[in-house]
Amino acid sequence: MEDKACPFKIISGSSSMARRKMLAEMGYEFTIMSADIDEKGIRKEKPEELVIALAEAKADSIVSKLQTINNQEKDEIPTILIAADTVVVYEGAVREKPANEKEAREFIKGYSGGHAATVGSVLVTNLKTGFRKGEWDMVEVYFHEIPDVVIEKLIEDGTVLHVAGGLIIEHPLIKPYVKQVVGTTDSVMGLPKALTEKLIKEAL
Repeated sequence: MEDKACPFKIISGSSSMARRKMLAEMGYEFTIMSADIDEKGIRKEKPEELVIALAEAKADSIVSKLQTINNQEKDEIPTILIAADTVVVYEGAVREKPANEKEAREFIKGYSGGHAATVGSVLVTNLKTGFRKGEWDMVEVYFHEIPDVVIEKLIEDGTVLHVAGGLIIEHPLIKPYVKQVVGTTDSVMGLPKALTEKLIKEAL
């Protein structure tokens, strides 16, 4: 595990707690830089195209910030920038973070006894060589009926307001109502680990 930290540096282009946790679980040390982008200003027809475009915009924003701070060429070891984005697809419509509690409530009520999919991207940029590659991953999540009282507690807790589609599966309140996850839970949480590992290897 320890050797992962040595040959290269990692910058995570996301301040999301879940993504930070997953990168740490993968054994990486990293610094965090968040991107200043207008996510709503980026629109694409397909969710797969949207999450890649959003990750690219995040990476571009961070690269331009870094260029004003320092010149990468001076660095002996490569720096890998990881940008990611996730959206939820429900009945063909793309859902991003809920605008408010009312929308979050509507979202979760829709998942009750039904299902949704998450589409997540990972984009890796080697800041030393300029290599960049992004891929996406899709996961289907099926739910049992979610009681209204549980939905209200989730809204009160507030976590659902900060995630795509108000969709969480790891929270103790919602876990008993998750019927099946077709794909990996880490992808639903915002960072598919296997895909991230693969892209880091390719970038080096």
